[in-house]
Amino acid sequence: MLIGRHSFIRQSKLSDVAGRIDYISNPKRQEYLYATYQTEGAAPEFWKNLARENQLDFKASGSAGKCIEGREFIIALPESFVQYRADDVVRLFTETFHKRYGVECIAALHHNKTKTNYHIHLVFSERKMLEQPEVKIATRNMFYDEQGKHRRTKKEILDEQGNLRAGCSIIPKGEVYESHIFTKKDEWFKNKAFTKEVKELFTDTINRYVKEESEKLSVFQQGGVYLATKKIGKNNPKAEEIKEDNAARQEWNRTVDVALVEGVSEEDILKIKREKITDKTLQSIRTHGWLPDMFRQIIRGAKDFLQEMIFKFKLPPRPVPKIDLQEWKDMQKIMYELQGRSREIKRTHQDISSLQKQLSELRGLFKGKERKSLEGRIELLEDLEKRLYKSLAQLVKREGYPNVQSFHKVYNKAEDLIIEYNEELRAWKNQAKQKQENPLEQPKKASVLEKLHRYQQEGRQQPKRSVKKKSMDRER
Repeated sequence: MLIGRHSFIRQSKLSDVAGRIDYISNPKRQEYLYATYQTEGAAPEFWKNLARENQLDFKASGSAGKCIEGREFIIALPESFVQYRADDVVRLFTETFHKRYGVECIAALHHNKTKTNYHIHLVFSERKMLEQPEVKIATRNMFYDEQGKHRRTKKEILDEQGNLRAGCSIIPKGEVYESHIFTKKDEWFKNKAFTKEVKELFTDTINRYVKEESEKLSVFQQGGVYLATKKIGKNNPKAEEIKEDNAARQEWNRTVDVALVEGVSEEDILKIKREKITDKTLQSIRTHGWLPDMFRQIIRGAKDFLQEMIFKFKLPPRPVPKIDLQEWKDMQKIMYELQGRSREIKRTHQDISSLQKQLSELRGLFKGKERKSLEGRIELLEDLEKRLYKSLAQLVKREGYPNVQSFHKVYNKAEDLIIEYNEELRAWKNQAKQKQENPLEQPKKASVLEKLHRYQQEGRQQPKRSVKKKSMDRER
């Protein structure tokens, strides 16, 4: 599979969750802020309490470094998403995440200053609220030292002059000295598999709503034949270095594309990547430390080695079919698109049914906001469903067929003929492997071509109307 466009979805840790939320959602700090959205329980007080409890637990653990109060995903969107209502877009991605993982979230939809990067910031909690908060009341004065550890007597937190040491504290009798309103952090959110899962979840969400096939994205596969390029952040002092580094990586990726087309196996490419890039880079780092120029030289050396392999690589002899298979390839492409849109229709219908069920079960006078949210999501999905249904008929009519049924009949007949031809081709390949000098002429090629023409012409004719017929010999 040749390299395509990859989605950009990055996770980061937050040591100041309230500050980060203010940064992404404050119109005074964001020039191009289009919409914000938060889940039902994600009020400002929630994030304040979350930060407090995380800091207390972190201090009590005695860990070094910074306390992680929350996490964030940055999701780059195709520019075509600007045609959708901003409120609907940010709600869609936030609720998709919330529905899967059940934690509170807040998100904001932005452009950067140059308006070249349409993206969402999604902040989420690693903890859930406890149904029954744990609150402990002091039955006597409680004494805590500089590390927040409980001491039995007041004398243990006083200095030589009898004064309270800096950083120590006293909690009077009758006041709350310890409370837990959150569950423990979910360890799954620290797992690399979680990040990969979220990337696939959001990439699939993006692909469901893009209108052009060329805009569909895929998740970059770590450990594959390609090298990942790096994102150049704002005001990055190493921007030029990363740019040159990315250029070298892209040279390798383009060479990999050519190698795959020429028939070099993925196993051979992975072996070259491992031996000529990974192993050599590790050896260079152990010997000299990290040298960007050296890394780029290693990549280009591996690229040159792969190019030499391409030139030396020889495919086994293949027969040149006398039948023009372009019409069949076009029909396959149409069928793949029809099947893809059919799957989208089924998935969208299931989502609509699920939301309608939620809406019907919603009771209470103070649920207006939730009802409005559900109705908006249903309306968005229903609009998508209508466009998908309409696109089925438009797709086959654009190719000269009166309706989907007519195309399906022609496709089934053509498929039988192609199976027949492939069997003949397979027999020819077996003969080539045995190095026969004069392979037997493949039978019935002319009749296969003739039948395919006739079936296509029959399928594209509408009753009582003349339709311009396609020819398999048309200019290309």
